[in-house]
Amino acid sequence: MTEKIKTEYATSRNTYGSTRIHACLLEQNVISSRPRVASIMREQGIRGKRKGKIKHQTINSKHRNAIAENKLERNFSAEKPDQKWSSDITYIPTLEGWLYLAVVILFSRKVIGWSMNESLESKLVLNALEMARISRNPSAGLLHHSDRGVQYAAQDFQRALERLKAVPSMSRKGNCWDNAVVESFFGTMKCELNLKKSIGNRSETRAVVFEWLEVWYKRE
Repeated sequence: MTEKIKTEYATSRNTYGSTRIHACLLEQNVISSRPRVASIMREQGIRGKRKGKIKHQTINSKHRNAIAENKLERNFSAEKPDQKWSSDITYIPTLEGWLYLAVVILFSRKVIGWSMNESLESKLVLNALEMARISRNPSAGLLHHSDRGVQYAAQDFQRALERLKAVPSMSRKGNCWDNAVVESFFGTMKCELNLKKSIGNRSETRAVVFEWLEVWYKRE
């Protein structure tokens, strides 16, 4: 059991705690309780990485564009794929200043679209949405949820949603819990990559985030 736990911990890039390792063992039909897994990890000095509290970055919601009603209302479940998409932007520190990452996520937690840029211009979120559209080709009536930032309220983004025949939904002002699926994803990424502080310049940071997102998160 100890060797299996060490293997799963190494496979997770030294990030998984007892809950995730226990789940991995169950998938291999290795039967044990989570407290037993946690006990062995303590004995071996193995510790998973823990996310801190959600700290939502300030968004620019002081604009004159229309704000959509919160139609999601924190109902994060879906009966089938592509009923609901959730989008957001996060700020990543680098030695050269901020790097911005926009994502589109299914409520299965799968990332279906993303874009990185050193600018917060609207093309950041438009590129992420376009990647999601090409990847999924959703049917009309899709619910698209975001915060009320200027990038999502902008006319060009709203027109892109219209072309998708998607229904816009936006979080209430200053309420990060209304978009908890994406906030949780960003928290996991920043925790596992130690992104609370700069780890390199923009190019180096972009490469690290790309590798984690495409190779580790989406595949594993």
